[in-house]
Amino acid sequence: MKLLLSLLLVLGILLMSSAPRAKSIYDIEVQDIIGNDVPMSKYKGKVMLIVNVASKCGHTKQYKDLQALYEEYQDDNFVILGFPANNFNEQEPGSNEEINRFCTGEYGVTFPMFSKISVKGEQTHRLYKYLTNKEKNGRLDAPINWNFQKFLVNRHGKVICSFLPGERVTDQKIRKAIIKQIKK
Repeated sequence: MKLLLSLLLVLGILLMSSAPRAKSIYDIEVQDIIGNDVPMSKYKGKVMLIVNVASKCGHTKQYKDLQALYEEYQDDNFVILGFPANNFNEQEPGSNEEINRFCTGEYGVTFPMFSKISVKGEQTHRLYKYLTNKEKNGRLDAPINWNFQKFLVNRHGKVICSFLPGERVTDQKIRKAIIKQIKK
């Protein structure tokens, strides 16, 4: 019995180590808010601002600023991608349908929203493992502190920087960084 358990453990380790690793953000697949598979390669050539969001957070009002920024620059190959997560004080308890209804109803969100994921801990989604780990993204280590942390990704899929949850997209520092990438 011990031998069988040892073999299963070794097999599990081998399978985990042979799991495909993302060489770029474009190798990752996510699900949109209604459950459709979406390859991140869909956003090749676009500047992305990737945000972990929550509906019952002190930062939730940032949806308004995110939507305004998206409307201002969406025609310049810029996109905001919203990823609901319930990792912090259960501030995103709703279903994908409830989250979608809230975002569109309360804030008029038209930027792409995705299915609820985990951005921290053992169940961290592959996208956030990539975004937060320098060994994977080649640029920076940026553990998620709270809801509404933002990652700026250039049109070639390279992580440029991360902005803390309290930093708003109306802040000059963030706007300058985004505009710089859009103009490249």
